[in-house]
Amino acid sequence: MLPLSDDNPTERTPVVTVAFIVACSLVFLYQSSLSPATGETFVYRFGAIPSIVFGQAALPPEIVAIPSYATILTSMFLHGSWMHLIGNMLYLWVFGNNIEDVMGHGRFIVFYVGCGILAALSHALTDPTSTVPMVGASGAISGVLGAYLLLFPHARVLLLAPVVGTTYVPAGLVLGFWFVMQVLSGGASLGSQGGGVAFFAHIGGFVAGMLLIGFFKRPEVRFFAPTRSRSWRD
Repeated sequence: MLPLSDDNPTERTPVVTVAFIVACSLVFLYQSSLSPATGETFVYRFGAIPSIVFGQAALPPEIVAIPSYATILTSMFLHGSWMHLIGNMLYLWVFGNNIEDVMGHGRFIVFYVGCGILAALSHALTDPTSTVPMVGASGAISGVLGAYLLLFPHARVLLLAPVVGTTYVPAGLVLGFWFVMQVLSGGASLGSQGGGVAFFAHIGGFVAGMLLIGFFKRPEVRFFAPTRSRSWRD
């Protein structure tokens, strides 16, 4: 199921959300322009590799471009495929504008990056010896989803679903189901070898968003808004 839009209005133009989408898209366009070998080096250079972040391994000196801890940030702007990019950016567009709206632009930047860092560490701690690069904005976006669940569970999300086509579903149901699937998939992936979806980054980011939203939202913004409208401003 893919979210296409929500019926939750905003007052601010989501300039930061758009900027993140543009930045991720431009980075992936650059990635796509590289040869397979150079593209792989690029991912190893700027992706977050748990064993390297924790100092248990090191890249060849000719590959190193930035300190290992900085790759936690740069990895948020890399993606593994067009579908990976499109899926992440769609979720960010549908849910990010409302979270940016209730925080303001500056706070949203800090919140988004903070959730992304905590998400990356959540994934890395599940296998600190891993040499597989982690890339993608999904950990940071998961933080946005966690915040949205606490603020706007009654908003309606337009979903594109198999067989039924498009339909509106309460955000609480959509995001609750999404989180449960991450937990189940993460549990099933424990002990597996190699790459794949970083489910624990999704879980860590989502929980981080739920924990942090109370500190970042404006005081007048209420949790669990009872309607889809601007009721928290009334």
